[in-house]
Order: sequence, then C-alpha cells, then structure tokens
Amino acid sequence: MGAPLIRTSTPGIYRRGSRYVVDFRDASGRQRRRSAATLAEARALRSALLADVARGEFRPASRARLGEYARDWLRTYEGRTARGIRPETVEEYGRDLELHVLPVLGARRLSEIEQRDLKALSRHLADKGLSAATVRVVMAPVRALFATAVEEGLLRTNPAAGLRLGAGVRADPALKRRALDDEQLRRLIEETPERWRLVVRFLAQTGVRVGELVALRWEDVDLARRRVHVRRRLYKGRIDIPKSRFGLRTIPISTRLARDLRARRGRARDEDWLFVGPGGGQLRAEYVLKFIVRPAAVRAGVPWVGVHTLRHTCASILFRSGWNAKQVQIVLGHHSPAFTLATYVHLIPDDLPEPSFAHDERAGLTRPSPSGRPTGRRRRAAGTPRAQRGRSGSASPP
Repeated sequence: MGAPLIRTSTPGIYRRGSRYVVDFRDASGRQRRRSAATLAEARALRSALLADVARGEFRPASRARLGEYARDWLRTYEGRTARGIRPETVEEYGRDLELHVLPVLGARRLSEIEQRDLKALSRHLADKGLSAATVRVVMAPVRALFATAVEEGLLRTNPAAGLRLGAGVRADPALKRRALDDEQLRRLIEETPERWRLVVRFLAQTGVRVGELVALRWEDVDLARRRVHVRRRLYKGRIDIPKSRFGLRTIPISTRLARDLRARRGRARDEDWLFVGPGGGQLRAEYVLKFIVRPAAVRAGVPWVGVHTLRHTCASILFRSGWNAKQVQIVLGHHSPAFTLATYVHLIPDDLPEPSFAHDERAGLTRPSPSGRPTGRRRRAAGTPRAQRGRSGSASPP
C-alpha cells in the first residue's frame, strides 16, 4: 500500500509522502486525481482543472505509456519528411529514444512523467559519460514528442517546456581524453556492423580526425609502402587543406590494415573516396559519429566513446608500443611534441624499466638479474691468465 493521504488546509488537496494530490470530479461526476510537487503547484493545478471542467474542456489523462507512444509518434514523424525533415533525422531520433530514453522511462505513462523525471534522465545520461551536448541531442526528440502529445490533447502541459536540456550536466573530466583499452576496442569493433568495421579500425590505428577521414581518397593511400598521406580535411562542409602545415603528414599503417584496404579496393574499383556513405558518394562526418561509432559504443558498454576517443586510443597504443612524443606528434598532426605530451601524458605507461648504462658495461660492472644473481662479464682479477684455447677451439678454464 502507498502512503496515506493527509488533508491540507486547501480543500481537495492532500499530501502523500513528499507529493501533493489534487482531488476533483469531471463533468460526469467521476472522481479524478492529479499530483504536483509543491502545495503551490497543486493549488494552481486544481484551479486550472476545475476551470477546464466548467468550460467542458477537460480531457482525461492519457493512459498511454511513453514507449508505445514514442514508437507511434516516430511513425507519424516519418510522414513529415516532405516538409524538410530529413529521413536521417527521424532515424537518429528513433535510435536515441531506443538506446537512451525508453530503457529508463519507456514503461511510465505519459501523464505520470514530470519535469523532475526528465532532469533525472538528463543526469543519468551524463553519469553514463555522455557530454552535455550529446545529452541535448538525445533529449531533443523527448521534448518534441511531448509537445505533440499536448497538441493532441493527451497532456495538459509539456513537462519538457522551459527545461534547459543538458544544462548543468557536466561529464567526468577524466572521460574527456579517455582512451579505450584493448578489450574495449575489441568489443567496439565487434559491435560495429561489418560494413563499417574498417572505418573504426582505421580511426583507431591512424589517429586521423573524422574530417580528415572523410576527405581521404584512394590516391592518398600507398598500399605498397603501407602509408597514408593526409593532404586535406572537411571543414565547414567543404574540402580544404589542413589548418596548419603539421596537418600535412604521412602515417604508417599495419600490414593487416593495408591488406584489408587492398581487399576493399578490389571491391570498389570505381570509387574515388576511400570510404563512401551508405548511399554512395562521400561519407559524411556526422554519419560516422551518429550512425557508426555511437550506436556501437552503447552496445559495447562504453557509451562515452566518441570519434575523438579513437584518436586518443591511437595515441595510447603508440605510447605503449614505445613511440616517443615527437613520433606521436607527427602521426597526430600536432604543432609540437610538447603539446602532444601535455595532452596525452596520462596515457604514457608509468611502469619504469630497469635502466641500462653502457659505461657500466664497459667498466665490467655487474648488473643484477631478476633472480638476484650477477649478470654480465666479470672483471678478470689481476695476475689471472686469460683463458687458453684448446685444439677444439673451446675455451678452457684458466
């Protein structure tokens, strides 16, 4: 049983726990109830409801649940593409609702969802690692579908109205330049549709920016020497040269990546772009994030991953492989090794190897081995004759 109703000083308004319940009757005499967060809101709500009943404008609250309404709303929304709404936008709305919103609020009735629930959802998304900008993108269809519910008379007010979606949400700063470990990268690639796996692998292994990726042509790839030449980028919707001379660079690629690119080249003889979009032609930068990387990241259990995360992952792999800051700077196209070091110092392994000094070796000093026994050549004691070689050529003891 729920908490008991406690009368307040206002007729028709009761308190239940931390909430207030508005009690009234509709035009047919049927008892109705609504809830509010504060006593002031409950009083205003009751006055508005009684006025609606008096004018004959009262409509019972919708019993539809958010999940079923959202899917119906999307089907209706698809019919609006003729009015300038791109099909990709509808697809993106549906994906964001299914991945982020409906698992949390899908079973709730539309009439039960309040602004505080949407704020809680916004915080939940940020806790998962989504940036404030991404939270706003995810919540955009939520605001739109609630506005439609109000237009259709299913709701009296839009709980998202006036809500600054994503405001005050700040992702953990540690996630900003976080890199994937080997297991996370493996899961991300596995959760990427087969058609796009080479794109994800290419980003993680070369560290190119997404604007550089979509501007690459086959003429920029030297498969024989296993090199990729970055000569241009996509900037503000057009192909342009890199913003600095450091962006013009040559990146080595692995034997396996070169082999897989060669196989793809054999299947795409007539293509100019290295990677093409779903309908042919140049692959769009926003498509890479919204339809390739982000959905795969959610399925892989790393929802905080963005396209730039793969650039950080490349830096991490290179540092773990023993590359120095100057070498990593060249690959990433930074203006100086100092900038690379300052940006990615947290990715550099901090397990220090045992130092080896050449002058110790020349002096004949011994170095301790992992077993604790001395290693290296011992110094010959004064007066001890050198080893004499026998007829067999093997060294004989002194």
